[in-house]
Amino acid sequence: MSYLATLQLEKEPFSTSPDPSFFYRSSEHYTALNRLEISIRLRRGLSIVLGDVGTGKTTLSRALLQAFYTEEEDYIFHMILDPSFKSEYQFLAHLTKLFGISPFFRSTIDHREAIEKYFYQKCVEENKTVVLLIDEGQKLSIPQLEILRTLLNYETNEYKMLQLVILGQMELLPRIKKIRNFLDRISLKYILNPLDEYETGQLIQFRLRQAGYKAEKSLFSHEAVRRVYEYTQGYPRQITRICHAAIEYIVARDGEAVTEDLLSRLIEQDKIWH
Repeated sequence: MSYLATLQLEKEPFSTSPDPSFFYRSSEHYTALNRLEISIRLRRGLSIVLGDVGTGKTTLSRALLQAFYTEEEDYIFHMILDPSFKSEYQFLAHLTKLFGISPFFRSTIDHREAIEKYFYQKCVEENKTVVLLIDEGQKLSIPQLEILRTLLNYETNEYKMLQLVILGQMELLPRIKKIRNFLDRISLKYILNPLDEYETGQLIQFRLRQAGYKAEKSLFSHEAVRRVYEYTQGYPRQITRICHAAIEYIVARDGEAVTEDLLSRLIEQDKIWH
């Protein structure tokens, strides 16, 4: 019998993929999502969300995309998953290609001018809102940040033409501070913190329900949830990873629930690899 069928699940509940349907709206994540959406709709320009590894930034970005894609046609979203580019020209060339601009340009000045024309056409002539989401923002170099700062200069009397959302780890902050006039361009600054113990339990139950679990009895005892929180310190990625291991274990051994003792054994094994 398969892993999912054994627990009467329709989906994998503890995948670490950024599926927006498994985006648990903790108080912090819910606030971040709402504020990002408002900033984009008001065309405020630059929004930055920072957080340690595994706090849910990538899943937050997918939830943001979903919030607009389900009903909006006046928003044009572009995404950069890994902004690791070797040169200023390479970064600008990628942006040009991402925006669907042609033909090929030979100089950085040509790329900048083409991008400015693209913004004017989409935002002013067609009254669209252009949004650029950059994940793994801590990989942005200072020259790349300077380019983005320049792109934010393109504006009408009422609004910024580019809506830029950067999600990155905390190490991005000191780099931003080195760039003159960058901090004061940020319309939204937000730092994602880990979940507390209560929200850790809520995340586990939410993911199980989203995966189709309907039984009244919880698969995780209260003590097991506490052990998960103590080990993961509320980081969503770590929570899903150890919970996946626990579910796999009870399925393989015909167990009925995840207990504190089971979690302790799995955690000791996990520590060997980390």
